[in-house]
Amino acid sequence: MHKAGFVNIIGNPNVGKSTLMNVLMGEKLSIITNKAQTTRHRILGILNDENYQIVFSDTPGIIKPAYQLQESMMNFVKSAFQDADVMLYMVEIGERQLKDEAFFKKVTTTKIPVLLLLNKVDLSDQEQLESQVALWQDQVPNAEIFPISATERFNIEAVLKRIIELLPESPPFFPKDQFTDKPERFFVNEAIREKILLNYKKEIPYAVEVETEEFREDEDIIRIRSVIMVERETQKGIIIGHKGSALKRVGMQAREDLEKFFDKKIHLELYVKVNKDWRSNKNQLKRFGYDLK
Repeated sequence: MHKAGFVNIIGNPNVGKSTLMNVLMGEKLSIITNKAQTTRHRILGILNDENYQIVFSDTPGIIKPAYQLQESMMNFVKSAFQDADVMLYMVEIGERQLKDEAFFKKVTTTKIPVLLLLNKVDLSDQEQLESQVALWQDQVPNAEIFPISATERFNIEAVLKRIIELLPESPPFFPKDQFTDKPERFFVNEAIREKILLNYKKEIPYAVEVETEEFREDEDIIRIRSVIMVERETQKGIIIGHKGSALKRVGMQAREDLEKFFDKKIHLELYVKVNKDWRSNKNQLKRFGYDLK
């Protein structure tokens, strides 16, 4: 008997969804920072075993959209309800409900099995934990509750075991040697964008998109040329920094991560271009792979 299914992870920003996805996969697929809106796309991680295939889906954190890019990010979340066999609704100690009431109602009324993962329990005491479990049992009575710590890997095995039990019988959806639906260039773009989120403040990281124009793999090295898009000339200057120092730092940090990811020497060239108001331009968003419905 072979099982296979889609397991979709939803929640507010900064609850640790991407950390959970990476821990479940045993591989860094989703970028992680402590800033909201780090995840912009829906990323699939495909966990294969002789008897099952779990297709994990990490979606953007649920927000109320303020511009076209955020609208498209929420379209990725909506699609997570359409194909889920199991829903992982992730919250953290101290949270009370999703930021979008309509999504919250969907979670509480869905017929899909829901596992509510109460994350960051390593930062709470027993009394607070019991109070939070009682709150969520009342709020989402259709869910099974698992206290977890994604960073400490606490209770992750129990979650994985329950997911496997809930999977329907099915042949695999993807080849058994495939571990994601995204091409190499996507992970290059994300590695660079993660370093921008970590190195720059205020609006700069949110005004940035990365596009890899060249990815050439030779026997002993991968040569990559990527362009960092910003919306304003002033942002371009900030990204580059004094005598190129800020851009050089981003490039060095991204290269280190990419060499680990691809297990190969990387030559990375970075350029910065102004792409005015790309976050509100449907054609540009479509070009960057966003979901416009």
